[in-house]
Amino acid sequence: MENESKNVGVQPVIVRLADCIQLMQADLVVASPDPDKLAHRVSDIVMYDPLGEWAGVEDRIILAVGLSCDSVEFEDLLERASSGSAAAVITKAHGVPVERIHATAARHGVALLVAPDGADWTRLVALARASVVGAGADAVSGVRLGDLYAFANAAAAITNGAVSIVDPLGRVLGYSTLPGQAIDELRRVTTLSLEETKAPAFDPDFKAAYDSPGAILIPAVRDEMARLALAVRAGDELLGSIWIIDPGEEMRDAALRALDKMAPLAGLHMLHARSAIDYGERRNGDLIRTLLDDTAHASFAAAQLGLDAAHGLAVAAFSIVRPKTGSLEAIQEIQKLLYLVTTVCNVQFNNSHCALIDSVVYALLPCEGNTPRVSHRRVIAEIGAYAHTISGFPLIAAVGGVAPTVESLPGSRAEALETLQFLLNQQSAVGVRSGKATPAVALYEDHKIPLDLLKIGAFIDEHGMAEHDVIARIQSHDAEQESEYLDTLRAYFASNGSISSMAGSLHVHNNTVRYRLARLIKDFGVDLDDPQLRLWLWLRLTMMDLGPKPGR
Repeated sequence: MENESKNVGVQPVIVRLADCIQLMQADLVVASPDPDKLAHRVSDIVMYDPLGEWAGVEDRIILAVGLSCDSVEFEDLLERASSGSAAAVITKAHGVPVERIHATAARHGVALLVAPDGADWTRLVALARASVVGAGADAVSGVRLGDLYAFANAAAAITNGAVSIVDPLGRVLGYSTLPGQAIDELRRVTTLSLEETKAPAFDPDFKAAYDSPGAILIPAVRDEMARLALAVRAGDELLGSIWIIDPGEEMRDAALRALDKMAPLAGLHMLHARSAIDYGERRNGDLIRTLLDDTAHASFAAAQLGLDAAHGLAVAAFSIVRPKTGSLEAIQEIQKLLYLVTTVCNVQFNNSHCALIDSVVYALLPCEGNTPRVSHRRVIAEIGAYAHTISGFPLIAAVGGVAPTVESLPGSRAEALETLQFLLNQQSAVGVRSGKATPAVALYEDHKIPLDLLKIGAFIDEHGMAEHDVIARIQSHDAEQESEYLDTLRAYFASNGSISSMAGSLHVHNNTVRYRLARLIKDFGVDLDDPQLRLWLWLRLTMMDLGPKPGR
């Protein structure tokens, strides 16, 4: 009997279709097979290729990529799947009623799983394959899929070492909190910042973990403790890694074996966590976009977000100034900026409503207490102070005015974007290109006068008032003759007409200034004694100086 028990104990776990469906969950795959099909054994996943040779599909889940559910090819696939004893077929409806698809599947006696039309096939493949492997893993059971903190605690209990779970960008996705387990300063710092001190791409320890097919020991260095490390993958896709403080020589081998054993389930948890994060970010983005763009549905979006607008809200906008915005590095930096803004807002306000929309990170800031603008200024200043940790290029941040209702949030957003654009225009073009410009943060009221002047300038441009005026003629002359009459006019207004002050600012002789003013009067008809003309000239020059700089 004892031998029989041992033999039974080493039998491989049989994975059923019901197990896979449960692990894939309804947010990615909507399943409705016949109940008697749920007990079908599953061994693997296979992609259907209508141009390839038909391979054995027994006990496999077939992904019907690119097939219309109304097509003859789909009928043929179901017939082959049924005759080959396939476990199930995953398809997309693309407008075909689900009832009709299920009726078709019932005729052929095959289980059918219907994925949402927008689901990514690559992710479905990874999730389905991970679910097959994960369903056969009996380690770390009972943890809700995607809860990486609970998973880390369970792994820490099994391996007797403190656990951290890290994504490929170096963000800490979850860590264990079991009392009594030893940690070092590196572990303490990374769990507080939720980010590794060195990017995985440049860390030899991460490279060693990624290059190894299984769990490995990373020796201790200086004051840091040794660690056990495991790269977590779904197929060929790297999802991240698990790091465990070395439990000691006596327990190390058992911990390494346990870590290898839980790898499939770790991949499944990380896939689900990523799906939940992606879904949450998309949902937040959609709802915040509705608040900022669609006043008719603003109250509904606010209710979905759980916004408290009793004391008003203000829209904050953040961006990173880069010469090139479409690179992989730029995309990674703006995503990191979203996490930074979310974290700081959570600390400051105990809640966060942030989203990345059209390459700008937005945050909805509450207006609590007697001095809400002081809190708003402190938040953007703190984010500006941390910005150097995510990019070598400068951060610009602006907060629009207080919106008393959710319906007036578009106005606050417009003010934030106006201020953001103004700060961008003031950045040195040379500094931006070299990455040496400093962060610029402000509230809308900090620059209200120049922003109002820019609105006047926009009105002038929209109505073609500046096309053939005297400033346009002087500007054209300066460009053709390499003269400096516009700079002379700027100096005139800045010095209130003082010849000596103008000469000092232009670094020329007083007589040169008198000559230039005389030529302005004669050649361009500039009557500097006319107050209306002086106002127009000053306004036009101010618009040029406040607007975008050449080369930007």
